[in-house]
Amino acid sequence: MDDPKTLVSTDWLAKNINSPDLRIIDASWYLPDMNRNPRAEYDAGHIPGARFFDIDEISDGRSALPHMVPPVEKFMSRMRAMGVGDGHQVVVYDGAGLFSAARVWWLFRLMGKTDIAVLDGGYPKWVAEGREVEDLPPVLRDRHITVQRQANLVRDVTQVAAASKLGDHTILDARAPARFKGTDPEPRPGLRSGHIPGSKNVFFRDLLKSDGTMKPVAELREIFNDAGADLSKPVITTCGSGITAAVLSLALERIGNRNHSLYDGSWAEWGQFDQLAVETG
Repeated sequence: MDDPKTLVSTDWLAKNINSPDLRIIDASWYLPDMNRNPRAEYDAGHIPGARFFDIDEISDGRSALPHMVPPVEKFMSRMRAMGVGDGHQVVVYDGAGLFSAARVWWLFRLMGKTDIAVLDGGYPKWVAEGREVEDLPPVLRDRHITVQRQANLVRDVTQVAAASKLGDHTILDARAPARFKGTDPEPRPGLRSGHIPGSKNVFFRDLLKSDGTMKPVAELREIFNDAGADLSKPVITTCGSGITAAVLSLALERIGNRNHSLYDGSWAEWGQFDQLAVETG
């Protein structure tokens, strides 16, 4: 089941952790209501050799929307400084199990870097198994990185609006069912409730087992099927702000679906514009 381009187990990481060409990234990020500080948790303890990837900082500072895709030059600069570059196999994890790590996996792929996998079960599984952790920052050496942006992996609001109107894409929303239906308010103030017209709801947590690992491929296919997702069409994943949409993207990749992209602005963008239609229920 280990695939260094999508998902690897804690056993795989433990066996390969001393490889000179391996780079480990802690990409923990949390919603405000989770009351957790990812940087403080990283400083207190992380997988040996892990670098901290600040999702909010390594983003497009020109946008008012949260953690939008950074300019290529900024991504390259930050990765060079972190010592992550060409020829490296990257493993990314987070402190929630399988949550924000998928966003960084998708971001690397957007930048043309495919030798990256999410750690299945993340830091909680690693710790639960009694594996080694450390609280020292790694020694960093600049590493050259080549980037080729894959524009087909990301969608903007205009493209998503057209896809919604024409019905020529399958739009999958990773938010919790009550937010998708509009019965629960959005955690970000000022946003309308509901979902993009024509979109289907695949709650990202439904793709995960109780220990935070991703369900087997056959079960993933069944979940998408039960949600009414037509995977014969190109897929656009979306969520609250482009984080958990990437969990859906990862699951699609796991089942062999290569024709998917992510709506970067997600509901943080769609929900604020009155001229964009909203469905509820």
